[in-house]
Amino acid sequence: MTSHALPSYLDPHHLGPWGTYLQQVERVTPYLGGLARWGETLKRPKRALIVDVPIELDNGTIAHFESYRVQHNLSRGPGKGGVRYHQDVTLSEVMALAAWMSIKNAAVNVPYGGAKGGIRVDPKTLSQAELERLTRRYTSEIGIIIGPSKDIPAPDVNTNGQIMAWMMDTYSMNTGATATGVVTGKPVDIGGSLGRVEATGRGVFTVGVEAARLTGMAIDGARVAVQGFGNVGGTAGKLFAEAGAKVVAVQDHTGTLYNATGVDVPALLEHVRQHGGVGGFAGAQTMDNADFWGVPCDILIPAALEGQITKDNADRIQAKMVIEGANGPTTPEADDILNDKGVLVLPDVIANAGGVTVSYFEWVQDFSSFFWTEDEINARLVRIMQNAFAAVWQVAQDNKVSLRTATFIVACKRILHAREVRGLYP
Repeated sequence: MTSHALPSYLDPHHLGPWGTYLQQVERVTPYLGGLARWGETLKRPKRALIVDVPIELDNGTIAHFESYRVQHNLSRGPGKGGVRYHQDVTLSEVMALAAWMSIKNAAVNVPYGGAKGGIRVDPKTLSQAELERLTRRYTSEIGIIIGPSKDIPAPDVNTNGQIMAWMMDTYSMNTGATATGVVTGKPVDIGGSLGRVEATGRGVFTVGVEAARLTGMAIDGARVAVQGFGNVGGTAGKLFAEAGAKVVAVQDHTGTLYNATGVDVPALLEHVRQHGGVGGFAGAQTMDNADFWGVPCDILIPAALEGQITKDNADRIQAKMVIEGANGPTTPEADDILNDKGVLVLPDVIANAGGVTVSYFEWVQDFSSFFWTEDEINARLVRIMQNAFAAVWQVAQDNKVSLRTATFIVACKRILHAREVRGLYP
């Protein structure tokens, strides 16, 4: 890794998720040809805004929260990426997530650059009123760099349609005009898109089906293990179950479940809705969290947080295919272990791009104030994901590289070509 690519504000000994991203980019450089002279562009974010977000808590005291918005690359269009509320959010993490958004948007060829935001907070410790004040203050603080044609936030970990509605309202009040297109993932009543909630999980399912077809795996009867059973994992689990697969193991922050004959997915989704997690579900036996990785299965879907599959547990994985529903769930060392074992990894930068694809549809609909039906949206989503996956698969075959490297090749070439033709100003 080149030493000059590290900004001084990161600790070179503890690079965190940004280090993972840099390693992934390094693997692509040999395949860039003449665009390699622009390669450094990918190794530093265009803009990183760190803001202090003070709010008055319900008890009258003032609390301060460390918050970020990072724009990694805007060569192909406005920034696009979610905002996460999590107690472990760091600058390195938000930078990496923004960079992966650049790659993801270019891989599915939507006209966006990559951006990401985050607040270092455990939202469970705040009341609804405190959460609203936090969101509105954060939106005001980052208001100087976001906008429908500049940078468009969206939901991520611990954020949802309500948070997006507050963000949209705050930005609109501050600018003096209702700007529905400043965020995506909004409630449908205020310019949100049908199909958005399920979009990421539907994308995971779509690329899984395509990869199964290309490798000769039957989905009907396939055993699926899912980590994280929220928006992404829950939707993917439901679609796989409907296609005849058996969801045999599920893990989230509340525990790990196993049922060799397959859990009742609709019943589990209802349990999660009522109780906030899979823990305590009667239709499966509990098992130790660490044992989840060794569960006999055909398809493994990590759909929680980054850095879950590591060199310590990758050897135990029995799945033939890993579909990354989360961002960055596999470390580069684990990637190599899985590759050596012959496990096909469908990387996050293509597998979970369904969310941003429908976010793009929402943004387009907001600009035109003309809205499509859910069937139209799902059909467009599936078509884009199939075409994007086919292109990545072809590049992987031609260059004899992993699907992750192939996705990075496709995406980085698109980003750097945009950089090249735009040139440097002044």
